[in-house]
Amino acid sequence: MRVFITGCKGQLGQALYTALTGHTCAGCDLPETDITDRAAITVAIADFAPDVVINTAAWTDVDGCARDPDRAYRVNGLGVQNVALACAANDAALLHVSTNEVFDGTTTAPYREWDPPHPINPYARSKAAGEWFARHLLNCFYIARTAWLYAPGGRNFSNPHRIIQLARERGKLRVVTDEVGNPTYALDLAEAIVALIQTGAYGVYHLVNAGHCSRYAYVREVLRLGGCEDVPVEPISLADFDRPSTPPRFAPLANTAAAALGIEFRPWQAALEAYLEA
Repeated sequence: MRVFITGCKGQLGQALYTALTGHTCAGCDLPETDITDRAAITVAIADFAPDVVINTAAWTDVDGCARDPDRAYRVNGLGVQNVALACAANDAALLHVSTNEVFDGTTTAPYREWDPPHPINPYARSKAAGEWFARHLLNCFYIARTAWLYAPGGRNFSNPHRIIQLARERGKLRVVTDEVGNPTYALDLAEAIVALIQTGAYGVYHLVNAGHCSRYAYVREVLRLGGCEDVPVEPISLADFDRPSTPPRFAPLANTAAAALGIEFRPWQAALEAYLEA
């Protein structure tokens, strides 16, 4: 299979190269190719003639998106439109990576693939727009929602090494207890994506490590496994944490559709332990 990866330099893009061993791969990323440049992304995809395009390119700075929602929509919405149109012009399927944040977090049970999105912040609205373009411009598409992604080199607060670094630098942490999601190891996600694009079973999927937890519980487990369990962690609420964006409080995803195809994930605790051991 010929697979083209947008955002190929990112944490998921790099994991996909590892997982796609045996397939023919190419990709693009900034600064050479910008998905907001329709002509450039169309040429890049046409030159490679892929069977599938995996779109991992996105602006994932949630607070940055709140400060500049126009840019968020331009990248996460219209950028996906450009990729989808390029796929349509070249008879390629699209797997678009989306997020649990398209949900509002007001439920009491993990979200299923068929639950209607209701984004509550600019990042989430821009990602929901990207899903809309993938759905409406293509017949052959996968939407793969994930959550709290981490991989080597990541700088977001889901990254275990970043958490350990901050704990050692500051001597203590303050972490919210009322934001709940699924910590997800990028390599596990990449392997699931590779399995999925070989099925031809187009549709919407929730691809996350099994189980869910609060940010607070996740950080405590990271510190325990990282040998920093003596670092104090103060539990706080989202209301205590001043930031430009408001995340959904309870937005874990349930892997129902992929599991029906035999694509399942190990528990988030086991994935985290494997990541830190590696």
